[in-house]
Amino acid sequence: MLAKRIIPCLDVRDGRVVKGVRFQDIRDAGDPVEKAVFYDREGADELVFLDITASAENRQAIVEVVQRTAEEIFIPFTVGGGIDSVEFMRELLSNGAEKVSLNTSALRSPELISAGAMQFGSQCMVVAIDACRLYKPKANEVKNSSTCWEVYSHGGRYPTGRDVLEWAVEAEKMGAGEILLTSMDADGTHSGYDNELLAAVVDTVSIPVIASGGAGNLGHLVDALTTGKAHAVLVASILHYGKYRIADIKKYLAQQGIPVRPVISYP
Repeated sequence: MLAKRIIPCLDVRDGRVVKGVRFQDIRDAGDPVEKAVFYDREGADELVFLDITASAENRQAIVEVVQRTAEEIFIPFTVGGGIDSVEFMRELLSNGAEKVSLNTSALRSPELISAGAMQFGSQCMVVAIDACRLYKPKANEVKNSSTCWEVYSHGGRYPTGRDVLEWAVEAEKMGAGEILLTSMDADGTHSGYDNELLAAVVDTVSIPVIASGGAGNLGHLVDALTTGKAHAVLVASILHYGKYRIADIKKYLAQQGIPVRPVISYP
């Protein structure tokens, strides 16, 4: 079995790392490059930078942050936010990003996924999906994905009317190499990932799925990687504010029989 990845998420607004609850009540969490360097040294497998207001404000992710980060860390990192052209993908990748994450722009123009995959390979293309639950099926009811979760755009601001599972399938067909799946209902609540959502998407596509939204304790990560079948977990609050360190997470997961890459050095 492939090792499960632990991926700190750095939501960036106005050049600072921030974190909120259900995409609201945003508070400061530090400097993005300093955070990236810290998590690199702590043993994170990858990083994700998301410029959380880029699409809503019609601007692009800050290339300077990408450049500064690439000069300081050695692990792969993904950048998302306002990426609406192959040219901008090239700029980010040439300045040190390993992957780019598309959300609103991919919903608006799915062919952008294919164009990026043709130029840089599917391994560079991550499609981020912000999902909101519409209703929970009854125990004796056959699950119909089209009525369970809806895709939201522009950083969780606008409902699109699109079904999450149908969009995940389309994104894979268009060339996405990975899905970054965020439960808007669980985001920032520390109540656990939406494992039903995760498992539904994992069972529907053949590409890796990263779990995002809801981590509050180490058991939640185990549940996402087992019950939710995720290939990786995105973590934010529980790291940014010092509740756990990467080594704590990996040690606990290994104790639960979940394969993880070892932390080489832990000062």
